[in-house]
Amino acid sequence: MTRKQKRLSSIFAILFVVGAAFALVLTALSDSVAFFNSPTDLASHPPVEGQRIRLGGLVESGSVERGTGQAVRFRVTDTVESVAVRYAGLLPDLFREGQGVVAEGTIGPDRVFVADTVLAKHDETYMPKEVVDDMKARGLWKDGTVVAREAAMPEPGASTPASAAGGAGL
Repeated sequence: MTRKQKRLSSIFAILFVVGAAFALVLTALSDSVAFFNSPTDLASHPPVEGQRIRLGGLVESGSVERGTGQAVRFRVTDTVESVAVRYAGLLPDLFREGQGVVAEGTIGPDRVFVADTVLAKHDETYMPKEVVDDMKARGLWKDGTVVAREAAMPEPGASTPASAAGGAGL
């Protein structure tokens, strides 16, 4: 074997070893990667039981139930769908109903999201980019605020322009 052939075979051997090591690292990390999902995504494409995911959205108003100790149950919504979440631990100080939240965990056998980490927004203008993008795509986010679907529908018994004009147009 010539010197040039030895050098080429050494380079190919090194590239093969580095490529194999890279493939092993990617394979090992693929199990710990947590993908972002909205409640609508989970409803339309349910993950495999035990698959680690990140769930993002708004804490649904009236859904927070505190149990014994640090146990808490709440619902995360994107104003289209909502997902029940169970969490045992200290919640962030800024966690409250109607605010943005990202929970990391798995879907349990009862289809309840079991969170092991809950992250809340840290100031008045922050919401996770993925949540904002998802809500913009659905037409539920405008100028930094959530456009609630219920806002387009008047409250029962509320005054509408037609009723305020004495029933004109009926």
